[in-house]
Amino acid sequence: MSVKKIVFAFILAGAIAQSANSQTPQDDPINDSGFQLSLRGGYDIFPDFRNNTPYIDYKGGLMLGLSLDYYWKWFGIGADVDYLKNQPRSTYPTGNLVYFGSNIRSFVLDEASITRLFYGIGPNFKFQPSNRFAIEAKLRGGAALLEGGRTLLQGEPVFQPAIDLNFHAGYDQHPVLSAKGQLSFTYFLNDYIGLHAGGYYMHHFSVKELQDPVRGISAGYQPFVSTAGADAILDPGLTVRTAPCDCEVSSIGAFAGITLRFPPAKSTPEKCSTCDNFSLTVTARDKFTKELLANTDVALKNMAGEVVRTGTTNNFGVVSFINIPPNDYAVSGILFEAPLDGTGIVKSEFRPNETLQKEILYSDVNFILKGKVVMCNSTIPIRDVSVVLKNTNQPEQKNTLTDANGEFVFRVKQQTEYDIYGKKEQFFSQTEHVSTASYSRNTTLFVKLEICMEQADCDKAIVLKNIHYDLDKYFLREEAKAELRRLAQFMVDNPGIRVELRSHTDARGTHAYNETLSQNRANAAVDYLVSQGIGRDRLVGKGYGETKLLNECADGVTCPEDKHQLNRRTEMKVICPGRN
Repeated sequence: MSVKKIVFAFILAGAIAQSANSQTPQDDPINDSGFQLSLRGGYDIFPDFRNNTPYIDYKGGLMLGLSLDYYWKWFGIGADVDYLKNQPRSTYPTGNLVYFGSNIRSFVLDEASITRLFYGIGPNFKFQPSNRFAIEAKLRGGAALLEGGRTLLQGEPVFQPAIDLNFHAGYDQHPVLSAKGQLSFTYFLNDYIGLHAGGYYMHHFSVKELQDPVRGISAGYQPFVSTAGADAILDPGLTVRTAPCDCEVSSIGAFAGITLRFPPAKSTPEKCSTCDNFSLTVTARDKFTKELLANTDVALKNMAGEVVRTGTTNNFGVVSFINIPPNDYAVSGILFEAPLDGTGIVKSEFRPNETLQKEILYSDVNFILKGKVVMCNSTIPIRDVSVVLKNTNQPEQKNTLTDANGEFVFRVKQQTEYDIYGKKEQFFSQTEHVSTASYSRNTTLFVKLEICMEQADCDKAIVLKNIHYDLDKYFLREEAKAELRRLAQFMVDNPGIRVELRSHTDARGTHAYNETLSQNRANAAVDYLVSQGIGRDRLVGKGYGETKLLNECADGVTCPEDKHQLNRRTEMKVICPGRN
């Protein structure tokens, strides 16, 4: 296609867009999503052809291009086609050349232009502070075809045949990997047509040179041996590089052109029949306690059962819907997967420019247990904990996972006893007991609790609650058995670990007696865990006597009984892998 035809196409496309937009208000905001077509022409200012011929430079030349883009607001994707043309220029010195003692007086120069055709796709980024002005950055990756660039400079010595002074075979048409970065600024004359200007950087990787079939080389030149006075003496042999190189080619250029954009059709706002506003407010409340219920999912449905609006109640148990066409509706709600008693609306209840008030009720007789799992002795939540809720009166068990805030929810029955604990690899959980018999559904909906879990790192001792002993005794109290059952559950949940049971005494009595007593206490704990199904090979019992007191109550120190009791304890420690 000739340059005149391309320019004519630019003008024709602009005229068509201008005609289509002649009746469009120019100041209306535009949706900056949609297709965009850009036509450009420019000048390839700084071409850089890195090859094996030192005496060839390259001139700038024509650049023509086309882009088709689609934008989603500020981000888009597009495809480019670019045509570039450059001219080689021999820089070989031709003054006072002497070859085999003969002066070279006449020269013949043959230079063929180089054309590049680039195809690329990639992302776009657009900053459009107003409907009139836009800045676009485009990245393209693809392939290019390079052709031409053959350069031959010959000299004719007096009374001798012509010789090659400078030669380059040029480039073939094989596709090469290419990339382009482009920045442009566009001013839109209206919603559809704009003028743009910008610059680009293009790079071609590993461009192979041609090899001349006659000369058997891709590039060569006649080197200088020495200078004698004002003459330059040439080497009678031609120095060449026989193998074509895979060289890099790049260029920087500028352009200007026309941009045509095709935004989505502007939506026409739905016309109201009365221009009155009708609104609805829904309040979620507990039927028994009258408590307002936050985070309740509310749905408004038409009589065909289709959902018209949805929302979630705020901290005051309220959700509002505005601009509702008067009609017959059904209102429903769900709180923690439990449905609320809904209500109906008839068209005649709506009043222009007034808010209709409706209420939905949570009438489930069960309590809602809201819990949180945290690290022991901190407020740090633990996510993805499998929380187990066991009914101690019936064979009933429920499970759920904690969320990112360590929170979980269960619905629990009235007059029921529950044990609740968490399961997570390498964590040791408290077991909490909840009795709903101490709550009345008329005054309470939410039962709240917190579960503490401690990370059971190897070699870290964790004190087991309630495993204390009577003076000089090693039998297990009933509360100690409950705590050991918790440890048994931990070992069932973590089948790959081994545990050391560490028993301690207070300082009263001899060291030898206390060592024996503490070992008996450790053995009693191990035996009980074995009775609960834990393999003895996973357990180690060790008595430490009075060597690891928790307080100041050592030999000769007078202490009350409750302080001595703290030292009569059993701890658990995960045994590090590879240790006995």
